[in-house]
Amino acid sequence: MKLLSVSLIALGFSFAPVATALAGTPTAPPAHTAEAGAKDIVDGAVASKDHKTLVVAVKAAGLVDTLKGAGPFTVFAPTDAAFGKLPAGTVDTLLEPANKATLTAVLTYHVVAGRVDAKTLIGLIEKGGGKAEVTTVQGGKLTARIVGKDVVLTDAKGGTAKVTAADVMLSNGIIHVVDSVVLPQ
Repeated sequence: MKLLSVSLIALGFSFAPVATALAGTPTAPPAHTAEAGAKDIVDGAVASKDHKTLVVAVKAAGLVDTLKGAGPFTVFAPTDAAFGKLPAGTVDTLLEPANKATLTAVLTYHVVAGRVDAKTLIGLIEKGGGKAEVTTVQGGKLTARIVGKDVVLTDAKGGTAKVTAADVMLSNGIIHVVDSVVLPQ
């Protein structure tokens, strides 16, 4: 899967998994901060060894300048392994210039305007009686729930993604790492 293996802007940053993802009892885990040099959402993704596919996709969709903008943004960032779960050929097809609009829709479905840290998301879930809907930049909704000790997102098609690392704090937002790609309607 050669698909998305290029970096956007190289810096020394790694996404550290949190022991309890977002939820535990449910309480928010400690915040993870970027190492020196990882300034914004794009820099953080580029510096991560697990987000090469995401970086290539962001470049192909023309979203680099947007995600380097003031924000703030909350990004549910799928790992390379998450992209690997998609049916064979899906990523390569999305990267074709003719499919830029679809790729952009998929990527912006992983982004929420504003800073939604783990504590805030857990609070929204509790306030919502066990679930919280967040509106993505793409315009669709993601539903967040606490399942066991994990925060799980459900997409418009019923697919799920578990948050495996939370609160990667960057200058223009927050990244939460997810183990699957979520898809809009």
